Amino acid sequence: MDCLHDCLHIRGIRAYGYTGYFEAEQSLGQWFEADLTLWLDLAACGASDDLDHSVNYAEVVQRVTGLIETSRCRTIERLNTLICDAVLSLEPIQRVEATLTKLAAPIPGFGGRISVQMGRSRAS
Repeated sequence: MDCLHDCLHIRGIRAYGYTGYFEAEQSLGQWFEADLTLWLDLAACGASDDLDHSVNYAEVVQRVTGLIETSRCRTIERLNTLICDAVLSLEPIQRVEATLTKLAAPIPGFGGRISVQMGRSRAS
């Protein structure tokens, strides 16, 4: 199976969570956004038009949203690792790239975003 050329993109998964280094981040929370690229063999789905030959997008979104909402990590690196592991556990996904963004980092005078991007592959 050569699934390295087939991928699905899921963009803009937003959820309110409690990950952060500072106590206020863990008690008050903040918005996060996740973007995913999933590598899987889509040939069967493309030929059959049967979603059973792909991955349930709703389940992916629910897993990511659930992790953001319930995890109490100190770093977005840890939370993004949990997201990668959870998504990669779904069949038939072989590889995931996840970008997790903290939409309003508590840095004085900084109005930008902080993101961490990670890629993980299923063990052969």
